[in-house]
Amino acid sequence: MEKNRLYNSLKSIIDEDLIYIDEPMNDHISFKVGGPADILVRPKTEDDIRAVLKLVNEKNIPFLVMGNGTNILIKDGGFRGLVIELSSNFSNYNIDGDEITVETGALLSTIGREAMNASLTGFEFASGIPGTLGGALAMNAGAYGGEMKNIVKSVRLMDCDGNIVEYTNEEMRFEYRHSRLTEENLIALSAVIKLENGDYEEIKEKMNDLSHQRRTKQPLEYPSAGSTFKRPEGYFAGKLIQDSNLKGFSVGGAMVSEKHSGFIINYNNATARDLINLIEHVKSSVYENHGVKLEEEVKILGEDIE
Repeated sequence: MEKNRLYNSLKSIIDEDLIYIDEPMNDHISFKVGGPADILVRPKTEDDIRAVLKLVNEKNIPFLVMGNGTNILIKDGGFRGLVIELSSNFSNYNIDGDEITVETGALLSTIGREAMNASLTGFEFASGIPGTLGGALAMNAGAYGGEMKNIVKSVRLMDCDGNIVEYTNEEMRFEYRHSRLTEENLIALSAVIKLENGDYEEIKEKMNDLSHQRRTKQPLEYPSAGSTFKRPEGYFAGKLIQDSNLKGFSVGGAMVSEKHSGFIINYNNATARDLINLIEHVKSSVYENHGVKLEEEVKILGEDIE
């Protein structure tokens, strides 16, 4: 469907202010690269999401659901189709006792702050992870000994036909960097986070300590998607990369971080192609040197420039 016609069709079902045509994706992903999406929408309600899904299904239009763009890389040619962004536009929350019900566009840092303000402990490990709750649920995000599967009570989801289902923690099939969301075409709408009552000052101190560790060990001053590769069983990706003498290795404006080899960074106006070429070089070098196949954590999507 031609994008101007798609734009007009969308205007008939959701607020025009929520629709963006030829939207540069480098404004929406943490790597700060990527060409334009034909259309990007930022729905505010479940009904908005359902209406958009109905349209793209009827018209057979390719679509991508994303959060804050901290775990994806859009190619330089952009994305042909429709991007559904669930970030600050879809981030309401409610605290009831030791449970927080949160829409999936909420930043983990925001949830962490609100949990701390309510003297609820258990979310500290996630409070410094970049990105939204939706991405964290999909990948069972974890850090410093914690994982989402330890604190998620239930998740409310929508399938591609607009039907809503609620899954318990066990039904979400959380594993390392994996969940039911990565297996099926489901959109996470909200989750109930189960925490424990704690001491405000202790929670604050722990969050500050973890934040300090991140700042000193990770290249947060450069655009990246966090850890670029999954942890191979029995190994650490960063050490394999460092032992392959790749720390500081660059392709165009993309570089293996000198602070943490597990991070590939956009240090000097990199293109998506620079980043992809560097990722492939790292994978081939590590395999050649150590016989280990690295798998990227970041999802690479979109079109190359013709």
